[in-house]
Amino acid sequence: MTSSSHQLTKITASTKPHHIEMVFDDGKLFTLPYLELRFECPCATCVDEMTGKRTLRKETLKPDVKPMQIQPVGRYGIHVEWSDGHRTGMYHFDNLYRIGEENENKQKQ
Repeated sequence: MTSSSHQLTKITASTKPHHIEMVFDDGKLFTLPYLELRFECPCATCVDEMTGKRTLRKETLKPDVKPMQIQPVGRYGIHVEWSDGHRTGMYHFDNLYRIGEENENKQKQ
């Protein structure tokens, strides 16, 4: 990822089941599994605030977890309410871009 700030221009459910599509201002399109996005929640419940270590374990999440509501947070992020009741995370656009890039790179391997 470059040091520039990325702006999310569109976020929608994908035609691929259980996936979300995110389009950014540089034209980049990422298709990401709901489960992966839920796992990447940056909130203090999912990540230790002092160490930055992820405390959420992927195997504890329901495989059919999905976003119930997505709302913008200013001009820099989104807030997601999940089907598992989790609703405290705010995803910064740069973080979403990073998650999208990492997922894309995993798919190429």
